[in-house]
Amino acid sequence: MSSSILLHRVLPFSKRLIANTVFPGETVVDATAGNGNDTLFLAEQVGSDGHVYAFDIQQAALHATRERLGELNDRVTLLLDSHANVDVHVNRTIGGAMFNLGYLPYSEDLSIITKPESTIMAIEKLLGLLKMGGIITISVYDGHTGGEEEREALLAFVKKIHQADVHVIRYELLNQRKNPPFLIALEKVRDFQTVRFIEEL
Repeated sequence: MSSSILLHRVLPFSKRLIANTVFPGETVVDATAGNGNDTLFLAEQVGSDGHVYAFDIQQAALHATRERLGELNDRVTLLLDSHANVDVHVNRTIGGAMFNLGYLPYSEDLSIITKPESTIMAIEKLLGLLKMGGIITISVYDGHTGGEEEREALLAFVKKIHQADVHVIRYELLNQRKNPPFLIALEKVRDFQTVRFIEEL
């Protein structure tokens, strides 16, 4: 009997999806740089000929990310800006994107959190930039103040995206304690510039 784990936790599963769809030489986006874990992973995925755009609204996050990247800093553009402004900074096709919603871990100010309005705006813009077959992963944390509102707004948004344009999944482990994150993944299956939505019944 194999002892390998097939049902990964949310963060490893998110990276597994990206690893299967992002290739060397591509441009990718880390929409929430945080402490740089996803930025480093993406920089490794795209290789020396690719590039990562990493966004965060906190200078402390970008500093931590720069420190974590080390010699891979030349593959990354760190942007002190909201991910909602991704189209201001990125004007080319991207191979994929990653979000980790919530607050900056170990921050002194846990009131600074991702907001549903900017998150949804960023997702919509990233879907327009995303290559066919590309994936956007969104790790959703909802155990903090404001997390429930963001979760509900995000779920309502992705459920309305037209299935002919984007496939959407929700992945979670149901027997985990203390408000574990869950994953939303969006796979682009049709070439488009503007996201279509399912008509209300």
